[in-house]
Amino acid sequence: MSSSPPERRSLYKAFAASLSGTSLEWYDFAVYSSAAALVFGDLFFPGSEPLTGTLQAFATYAVGYVARPLGGIFFGRLGDVIGRKRVLVATLLLIGVATFCIGLLPTHAQAGAFAPAMLVVLRFAQGVGVGGEWGGAVLLSSEFSQEGQRGFWASAAQVGPPLGTLLANGVLAVLAGLTSEQAFLSWGWRIAFLLSAVLVAFGLLIRSKLEETPVFLELEAKGDQPTAPVSEVLRTETRPLIAAILARVGPDVLYALFAVFVLTYATKELGMSRGQAVTCVLVGSALQVGMIPWSGWLSDRYGRRRIYAIGAVGGAIWSVIFFATASSLATLLPGVVIGLVFHSLMYGPQAAFVSEQFTARLRYTGSSLAYTFAGVIGGALAPLAFTYFLAKTGTGYVIAAYIVVACAVTLVGLGLGRAVRDEPSSAVTSPV
Repeated sequence: MSSSPPERRSLYKAFAASLSGTSLEWYDFAVYSSAAALVFGDLFFPGSEPLTGTLQAFATYAVGYVARPLGGIFFGRLGDVIGRKRVLVATLLLIGVATFCIGLLPTHAQAGAFAPAMLVVLRFAQGVGVGGEWGGAVLLSSEFSQEGQRGFWASAAQVGPPLGTLLANGVLAVLAGLTSEQAFLSWGWRIAFLLSAVLVAFGLLIRSKLEETPVFLELEAKGDQPTAPVSEVLRTETRPLIAAILARVGPDVLYALFAVFVLTYATKELGMSRGQAVTCVLVGSALQVGMIPWSGWLSDRYGRRRIYAIGAVGGAIWSVIFFATASSLATLLPGVVIGLVFHSLMYGPQAAFVSEQFTARLRYTGSSLAYTFAGVIGGALAPLAFTYFLAKTGTGYVIAAYIVVACAVTLVGLGLGRAVRDEPSSAVTSPV
């Protein structure tokens, strides 16, 4: 069924708002992730051996994931009660302010224990914002879409992370290239965080002009908004929630390896420069910008679970091959790129798959809970576990085994989940 011109314009605006907003928010989140791998160990956790400093830096990285369920609960509930648009403006503002303030923080040498403590607090605020962002961004574009197209249009929110990662690592790479190592550690890294103010202002301008989604407007007209959506999801949609959580574990862990931990692995284990390591992530992220919507389109054509499962199986196998072959830039670059291709095959259909597990009146809450709780299980623990296993065993094969298990968990989630491909996005009845 084709859309009328006004509906199509609304869909394009929603797609742009979802894409730009999540890209800007993930810039904020990704610039922290990269800085945690490259400089935060030295600046905020000095006086310890390199392994301990890296672990402590990744621990603050994990705080952002641990905080996400609070954002998912708080903002997810609001999204089902007062609407998608208002919540998305609030989450963007929260993350932007927190990121800007990180750029102003004193280091441990300047403020002692106060510096890492404030870093954790601001990272926590970032996590709360991201926890409330994803569910709304997915619904923003998918609830304007037509039958049989939700996988593609919902992928707008999924393109945000690689675009944000691309922008964040690109800014850090330029700063590292234009400054000496001493200058970069002293003030260069701060510029990447302070730029957040400009980017978030742009995102707020776009989102302030948005219309509310037709699905929420229909619910509002009927007075069918839930009064206690969190408890209702936990009570009435337990299996969909479990399925969505498990399905998300594999992609999070795979991303943690090929977009976050690989920076530490390349510099500390393979002896590569920071610039070389960041380049590998940049190339892989650039490819994902096209791969993710393509994967979403494939899921519309061939089914979410099939495309998702291909990515999970491929990612598990490739992680073993990666640690067997990665030894230099010539082997690391294709290793990261292919790893992120398999991640894209899971990540592209993910938005539609997760949101389709829940009824429309509980969709923001259910999607947010699934996204945030899976992040704690998958993305938060993975860099810490990778760092610890590599230090204790001296081999990447233990990390590869960890990823194989995570991808197996994802396959279980796909098996438990609903196989929906052509349900109208505006459906407000209970799923069959």
